[in-house]
Amino acid sequence: MSSNEQSENAGRVQHVTTKTGRILRVTDEQLAAAAAQKATASAQPAFDPARRTDVLFRVRRDEGHELSSWWMIGAFLVTSGVVIALLSWVPGGA
Repeated sequence: MSSNEQSENAGRVQHVTTKTGRILRVTDEQLAAAAAQKATASAQPAFDPARRTDVLFRVRRDEGHELSSWWMIGAFLVTSGVVIALLSWVPGGA
């Protein structure tokens, strides 16, 4: 590939940063397709079942911002430790 072809291709490729900080390389055709999808998607109202009023703690998070499973494991260990520590204060135990 010659340097002239590389410079032509470099002009058509753009770098787009998402809300999560990811840097994507997109072409003009991909941008036009995304704009067309966004135009058709905005015509119909979006209903997100994770944001219903009767659901208190469920949240739909952005890509890359999901909760790690290690937080749940750590919370279980801490809760277990607190319960064992509190039960050690109960008289008459073994």
